[in-house]
Amino acid sequence: MNLPPLLALRGITKSFPGVLANDHVNLEIYRSDVHALLGENGAGKSTLMKILYGFYRADSGEILLNGQPIQIRSPHDARQFRIGMVFQDFIQIPAFSVAENIALFLPNLPAILDKARLIKRIEEISERYCLQVDPTAPVWQLSVGERQKVEVLKLLLADAQTLIFDEPTRSLAPHEVEGLFRVFDNLRRDGYAVVFITHKLKEVLACADRITVMRRGQVAGTLSGSAATESGLISLMFGTEAIESAPNRSETQGEGRYPILELKQVSTQGEGEAIGLQEINLTILPGEIVGVAGVSGNGQRELGDVVLGLERCSRGTKSLWGQAATHWSIAQVRASGVAFIPEDPLGMAAFPWLTVQENMALGDTRRYSRRGGLSMDWENVRQDLERSLNRLGFEIPPLDMPIGTLSGGNIQRMVLAREMAHNPKLIVAFYPTRGLDVRSAGAARELLMASRNRGAGVLLISEDLGELFSLSDRLVVLFRGRIVSTGTPQETTMNEVGYLMTGSRKEPGVNG
Repeated sequence: MNLPPLLALRGITKSFPGVLANDHVNLEIYRSDVHALLGENGAGKSTLMKILYGFYRADSGEILLNGQPIQIRSPHDARQFRIGMVFQDFIQIPAFSVAENIALFLPNLPAILDKARLIKRIEEISERYCLQVDPTAPVWQLSVGERQKVEVLKLLLADAQTLIFDEPTRSLAPHEVEGLFRVFDNLRRDGYAVVFITHKLKEVLACADRITVMRRGQVAGTLSGSAATESGLISLMFGTEAIESAPNRSETQGEGRYPILELKQVSTQGEGEAIGLQEINLTILPGEIVGVAGVSGNGQRELGDVVLGLERCSRGTKSLWGQAATHWSIAQVRASGVAFIPEDPLGMAAFPWLTVQENMALGDTRRYSRRGGLSMDWENVRQDLERSLNRLGFEIPPLDMPIGTLSGGNIQRMVLAREMAHNPKLIVAFYPTRGLDVRSAGAARELLMASRNRGAGVLLISEDLGELFSLSDRLVVLFRGRIVSTGTPQETTMNEVGYLMTGSRKEPGVNG
């Protein structure tokens, strides 16, 4: 490029206890450019962008704006330099309107807000950048895609010129992803710099002008979007030409046996903003993966919680292995052979201050306790964890390290390894590959398919429609707590499912 970079990061180094997250990283960000940041888990992508946004401070290195060194010590400093970031978890007040949430983010907010003027500005910018959303609507009523638009509007109205997106397509349906890329196009047109972190190579190739690949805290390479290929990017990410292969699917004999799981007319009582389930009928046979598609907040969590015993049925019945299990405790469900891969591994399945090894033991304390619980067989714990990690193809971290110091993707790896260590009969998997790089995600999918091939059942809840279509034997779509479609992946398309997920419209060929 002939133009100088808008922002330049030079020699950025950042370490945490036991982890060198960024190792003398150089990165240039240009105006009118969509810049994708790729890398395997723990490669340092999010850390680098959080340094640019002031969430972390670098141990060494410098940041230049238009060629001049600047100091960014906090997000407030970053916003002063017109840098904004859209995080995976939105910072919004659900009871407030779109306009009120945006107003709270604006600098120099007046004592008396001219609401009509603000709404007019929101409507103007919404129209220009394909960010249409009702400024007067309460945020709790919005879809995930609309809530993301609110975050972008916040930054634009606050006069940001560099916009950083952390996994922006994570919870979006296909047509919403296409809409987001149109937003990127419009931002590029008007001279904004866009940086987005993602693990989805096809999306990078579809919209990025420049791609930087990080590996083990360093930049492995930067190349133009036009020169990039999927195999070349994977080679940079892992230092190998290995491409994710299709999962190995074998025929199973589920028919004629008791269902592993059977829900009949199950409903739950929604609380607050949570959506209750409505008359759910669902079975999982031995050797079957049943995929669940839906935009976050439409009953997926409640469905998994009912299976695990975390939530009670207000109506209907649940059976496991042909036994009435409607009133089983969580401990009974788990002891019967049900594994749980949660959507929030650190918050729901791990204790951050305990070591990796201690977290492994907590998954099944009865297996490892000795002398009536007075001691633990740590050697057996270590062997089981290392065996499971090797099966998944995951690198083995220091087992005496607090699990909370690992990256989000590596925490997901540890939880996967723990839950799959003892060949469960039913796996309830919430977003099992969320945050995992291509190679790790491929290993996790292979393990789910191997479990299915040996006769286990899998309830797979995922926001990745490609994953659902490639793994599922049957696919159901949840919308507002109801199953609105049931069938095989061969009977529908991703776009049809996407429209059903968002309640936009029902296209021909989709089963109801």
